[in-house]
Amino acid sequence: MNLTLPTSVVLLTITVAVSAQTPANPTPTPAVPASAAVRLKDVASVQGPSETPLVGYGLVVGLNKTGDRRQTIFSTQTLANMLARFGVVVDPDQMRIDNVAAVLVTAQLNPYSTAGSLTDVTVSSIGDARSLQGGTLIPTPLRTPDGQVAALAQGPLTLGGFGGGRGGNTVTVNHLTVGRIPRGALLQVARTSPIVVADALNLALNEPDFTSAGSLARAVNRELGADLAHVVDAGLVSVQVPAPYRSSLPDLIARLEPLPVTVDSVARVVINERTGTVVLGGDVRLGPAAVAHGTLSVRISTQFDVSQPAPFSQGQTAVVPQTDVDMEEGKAQLVALESGTTLADVVRALNLLGVSPRDIIAIMQALKAAGALRAEIVIQ
Repeated sequence: MNLTLPTSVVLLTITVAVSAQTPANPTPTPAVPASAAVRLKDVASVQGPSETPLVGYGLVVGLNKTGDRRQTIFSTQTLANMLARFGVVVDPDQMRIDNVAAVLVTAQLNPYSTAGSLTDVTVSSIGDARSLQGGTLIPTPLRTPDGQVAALAQGPLTLGGFGGGRGGNTVTVNHLTVGRIPRGALLQVARTSPIVVADALNLALNEPDFTSAGSLARAVNRELGADLAHVVDAGLVSVQVPAPYRSSLPDLIARLEPLPVTVDSVARVVINERTGTVVLGGDVRLGPAAVAHGTLSVRISTQFDVSQPAPFSQGQTAVVPQTDVDMEEGKAQLVALESGTTLADVVRALNLLGVSPRDIIAIMQALKAAGALRAEIVIQ
């Protein structure tokens, strides 16, 4: 069989690892194909009132000796002020507590929320607490940027992790100083941003793209049976409100939101070097290239032995290191990628090479440098 060498050859730098184990072979996560139809409400939103950030200061109680220590003076002062409201007067300098933590509570106020509805809140430690595990947030007012009290938050925290142990023998999983309270804030204000009746309805795309904007406009025109939607720019589509909907704009929005829209996106390869995660978009294509992969592993182990001199030899006892060096080079393989190779072919070729996440990152960057990768590389 005759083998024709591709026009572009990618040389992968040999990785030298000291006493390291190769991670398990990954399978890059394929993205949703660009041609898949999604709902209009998932790719665009109606221009209008936005969410309002809420923030409050409070205390989390019930911790198992993992709260703020004496270095954080404002938590004890806050607790003393709260106790004073119940008729208990305590000098903050005489208080020694470690089951209370001072926190900031944040949430988002939807412009169409009504009084009595519930929303999620995030609770973050601002002192030197080690963990908020098992804590409960006492009632905390949440304020808008102008100082108005908009909600009241309280309830037990969920952290999504845990920690345990004492002294130097501890185990921690995930982040323990930030937690959430699902539906933990009760809104105290009514809706202040009603939908304004207008002649035009503006739809803002979550990811601006001229092709997607044109597809969205065509989908709206097919639904309404008239040429009422037109593209303003890559991120905005303007829809003329039909006469029957001038007095009932929410009905028009409810009719348009579930429309299927075919969106397009830029071919991207997203790389997170901190975690070794690589995500390949469905539109990623390759030009003609060949990838050679090989590894060189060097393991160095040192064992200390004691050299004991013979009796009456006037020698001294000494520690003698015994160093062993072991080198192993993996079998290199050459995989040819033809022009127009799809995502499935890329995944199949990378699995054939048996590469690790770190190797995938190096291969993708080398393919981009060689001009064979038809995609944008995004480094996180």
